[in-house]
Amino acid sequence: MNQRLHYFLQNPLRIITVSITKLPYFRFIRETTDYQCRINFDFWFKQKVLNWGGNRKAYWPVHWTSRVYDVEKILVGVDAYPGIMNGCYIQGQGGITIGDYTQIAPNVTIVSANHDLYDSRKQLPEPVKIGKYCWIGAGARIMPGVELGDWTIVGAGAVVTKSFKEGHCILGGVPAIVIKTLDRDKCIPFNNKIEYNGYIQASKFPEFRKKYLTV
Repeated sequence: MNQRLHYFLQNPLRIITVSITKLPYFRFIRETTDYQCRINFDFWFKQKVLNWGGNRKAYWPVHWTSRVYDVEKILVGVDAYPGIMNGCYIQGQGGITIGDYTQIAPNVTIVSANHDLYDSRKQLPEPVKIGKYCWIGAGARIMPGVELGDWTIVGAGAVVTKSFKEGHCILGGVPAIVIKTLDRDKCIPFNNKIEYNGYIQASKFPEFRKKYLTV
């Protein structure tokens, strides 16, 4: 008890923060403590109130050094936050779908449209789809039109230029190739106790998607 009192005396603003997060609106903070990428009030405040990084429109946590474009064309699964780590570039022009429990490391690029080779004024949209339980390593690049199946691991610095729809593999290199196949029987699915798509409880997400998203 004395240690807790000393902490709040040294950090008086935390008293306000703790009180605020007990409000019903902030259930997403209290109910995501078991997430791989836990949401906290400081992160939410910098993104949604101060608009650090210009990512206020994103309905999931995005780091202020990352950039997310065309939010309405990006569908994120449960506990899957593209750009929550620093230095990411997420371009949703052609549509991006990311499955539940997929983890995305720092400095990752996901691009769903590219310039026409013969007319750079034109953008050619091609949707990107990443399955469930994937892991995109630091500095990896996912290019337009790529589809990755469940349990795809993309090694750090890899550039993925084609689809690997079967998943259950480790990709690496430039351009990326399969460097190892995973044993499907050893892949362990899991679910969080209370599920959220970003800041939105999963049970309310279909209504949100219908109203605000185009993907």
